[in-house]
Amino acid sequence: MAQRILVVGGGQLGLEFALRLSRKVRPGEAEITVVDPHSHMTYQSFLPEAAAGSIEPRHAVIPLRRVLRRCRIIGGTVTRIEHARRRVTVQPLIGPDRELTYDQLVVAPGGITRTVPVPGLAEQAVGFQSIGEAIWLRNRVIDRLDVAAATTDPAVRERALTFVFVGGGYAGVEALAELEDMARDAVAYYPELSVSQMRWVLVEAANRILPEVDLDLAEYTVRELRARGLDVRLSVQLKSCVDGHVVLSDGSEFESDTIAWTAGLKPSPMLRDTDLPLDERGRLTCRATMQVVDADGAVLPDVWAAGDSAAVPDVTSPDPGALCGPTAQHAVRQGRRLAANILAVLRGGEPTEYRHAYVGSVASLGLHKGVAQVYGIKVRGWPAWFMHRTYHMSKIPTLNRKVRVVADWTLNLVLRRETVALGELHEPRRRFESAAR
Repeated sequence: MAQRILVVGGGQLGLEFALRLSRKVRPGEAEITVVDPHSHMTYQSFLPEAAAGSIEPRHAVIPLRRVLRRCRIIGGTVTRIEHARRRVTVQPLIGPDRELTYDQLVVAPGGITRTVPVPGLAEQAVGFQSIGEAIWLRNRVIDRLDVAAATTDPAVRERALTFVFVGGGYAGVEALAELEDMARDAVAYYPELSVSQMRWVLVEAANRILPEVDLDLAEYTVRELRARGLDVRLSVQLKSCVDGHVVLSDGSEFESDTIAWTAGLKPSPMLRDTDLPLDERGRLTCRATMQVVDADGAVLPDVWAAGDSAAVPDVTSPDPGALCGPTAQHAVRQGRRLAANILAVLRGGEPTEYRHAYVGSVASLGLHKGVAQVYGIKVRGWPAWFMHRTYHMSKIPTLNRKVRVVADWTLNLVLRRETVALGELHEPRRRFESAAR
């Protein structure tokens, strides 16, 4: 009888796992079901380029049903896991809850944006984890240029042209740099405005940015951003942003219409509604084989976890307590190892520990600008930007998406990128409602 394999989460890890396993199982050996509230996987490393117009937003997402043709896809949210009963409760997109049973369970719901209780944050800020947020930020930046160009009020113009990004990791730095680069190009079409009128602020609570690279490369990045006129604030926290009035811990205050929060991830809160063991940070406790274990280190049979919501030991680190971080590199490689492990177990074998050979990190700082640290080699400027694009082009799943992304990049070599805001996408019924009154 075919083993029922249930995958909670269709993100990068869930997609990689299901795709790899579905290609390797024999007919009748396994039935793979993927549950996710979205019908696509977002390749988050391309969100900054999608926001900046370097690639089409649709090309940064991969449709699950097209790619996972050998799997069953259920659109819904997992609300409860009862491993003792081998039951998962799913809230479909519409309709009553339903229960699914399984023989093997893979828990990979990913993470959600990690926030802190800052007054005004929920009302004023936007995250940067989904394609919708990336499109919103793109439209917001261009829309604010329109506002600034049309107004005669200096205070309104200054507020509209002030853009704040909180978080100095890869997401924050790349989003800030790519969008500033796009806005710099767009200002050329606004005779009422100049680049010097724009204010881009990066707020980072730590004393450095880009913790994934060595300090000298991080310091180079800060110098490059500041040389472009960007305001990089280190060892500074956002204290309040009520009604767009930004207050920082260094005492400075100013107005801003655009606040992006990119200060990290935390495990999915769904895990609290399970009978699975969690660590102090709410992550599933695992062995390096990605088998879930209890507080005594005993393996729970037939349940596996990996990704942002799993505490998977990093056996390649000299630190005995080191865990794999929430990165795309780990997601892809854990997905592949997890598929091999479950296939081995189905065929009477033993799982193998996940061992990660660290490749390095690459970051884009706008068109033709970047930093990279690959196999210990540090690269800056145009070569690093080229390495960034080459690496992520090789990692985005499916030939279809690779071709489309390369086509976007090729067109951008000879054509200027579009700087049009499609703000009505966010409120498509407003015009009709006004006409119907």
